[in-house]
Amino acid sequence: MSAERTTVLFVDDEERILRSLRMLFRAHHDVLMTTSGREALEIVRSRTVHVVVSDQRMPEMLGVDLLRRVREASPATMRLLLTGYSDLQAIVASVNEGEIFRFIEKPWQPPYLLGVVEQAAKVALQEFAVGAARPAEVTDLAAMKFKLLVIDEDAATVQMVREIAGSYQSIHHAETIEAALSVLSDNEIAVVIAELTHRHDDVAGALKTLKQYNPSTLTIATSAQRDSRSLIELINQGQIFRFLPKPLSRELLKRGLNAACAHYARLKNAPVLLQRHAVEQAKFEPMSLSARLLDYWRKIRENGRNSRQVA
Repeated sequence: MSAERTTVLFVDDEERILRSLRMLFRAHHDVLMTTSGREALEIVRSRTVHVVVSDQRMPEMLGVDLLRRVREASPATMRLLLTGYSDLQAIVASVNEGEIFRFIEKPWQPPYLLGVVEQAAKVALQEFAVGAARPAEVTDLAAMKFKLLVIDEDAATVQMVREIAGSYQSIHHAETIEAALSVLSDNEIAVVIAELTHRHDDVAGALKTLKQYNPSTLTIATSAQRDSRSLIELINQGQIFRFLPKPLSRELLKRGLNAACAHYARLKNAPVLLQRHAVEQAKFEPMSLSARLLDYWRKIRENGRNSRQVA
């Protein structure tokens, strides 16, 4: 644990829950509490807050709306959403708008919550320490020559990505996980756009593993299915950058790709930001892989290490 105490702000409309959280965290953190989303924003704007843990269902302001505004006001503040409901709309918004670090379900387990907040606080400490050196927002995407990978059995998705990215991005396409791993092992891929539903392959599992092996590669997951549990796992264990429902909206995909490419540029210029992409350990036994697939993963991990050293 860092010698410097960090500030954690808890936002919940139930005073009883806030009192419990204060008792749990006050020994190791400076604890702030409020039942008001508006007051929480005022606090974040007026002082350094390392971590904000917000409930989702509050009468004044939904948690995802609060965390989105916290991200705008203080990008280095780590954001966690705490909720007792598997609300798919809230889960999607927590990724696409709040860019949260973890989605935590009630009833939370104290050791787990303590560990997650401690990890988030350490990341925030380092980001605030180098805040003045963080790169400016990227606006000229045409000047960046990034490589994108589309994992989808539907050629229409590839075509849409090509039309949006234009001539300034290099687009790779893979219909299977093995083909995708081959591309990832031989290329520095900035963004993966992946359809989660596949006839044979576990795409979600591959995205989780990819984030462990090369955290700088950002993922945009797409699917026509609405599975709250799977999406929560992809947030916590795969740190997906965006989730887009199918049929794909061209405008939403364009925004997602632009945001992902811009964020990738920031990661390259400020490697400290990679820490906020740390993933939670998956709660399943690793799949049995062939020697060829294991070799792909080794190369991907080595590429990730080399990329961070260069950056």
